Amino acid sequence: MIILITGASHTGKTVLAQRLLEKYHYPYLSMDHLKMGLIRSGNTDLTPYDDDKLTTYLWPIVREMVKTAIENKQDLIVEGCYIPYNWRADFDKEYLKNIRFICLAFTDNYIVNNFGKIVEHASDVEKRLDDSDCTIEWLRKCNHEIIEGFTGSGEEVTLIDSDYESSVPTVRDSI
Repeated sequence: MIILITGASHTGKTVLAQRLLEKYHYPYLSMDHLKMGLIRSGNTDLTPYDDDKLTTYLWPIVREMVKTAIENKQDLIVEGCYIPYNWRADFDKEYLKNIRFICLAFTDNYIVNNFGKIVEHASDVEKRLDDSDCTIEWLRKCNHEIIEGFTGSGEEVTLIDSDYESSVPTVRDSI
């Protein structure tokens, strides 16, 4: 099985991927690690701030890695924000039946009531070097874009509204 995890910034995608790795022992690919490897090695002129361009650049690589894993009957967790809204269009039915998609987003209510916790836990799994752009309004904007983009493409989005810890196990246990 392939598990694709995406969502808005700071929503715990990496935490969820780590928990799934621990539970299922599936290999794990961080799209952020792939991004930074390509940037730091000089294999792209893109920067960590080129989000839209990075999706266009990274997704074709990751898509073909997913297909290869399915063809070889291998399990894989792929986590990152560089999965396009219309990702399903890149796979036929035989591939899609092997993919579990998870998208995480915060509600405005959660952001406003838990902003301090969100910032406090921002580096729980991976260290963020610069998180100065993380404001309540920026998080609200990012989450609205993710919710609208993925629901507009017919995807289910797991909305974290009251308690993060009760939402993540529900997603984890549904696999």
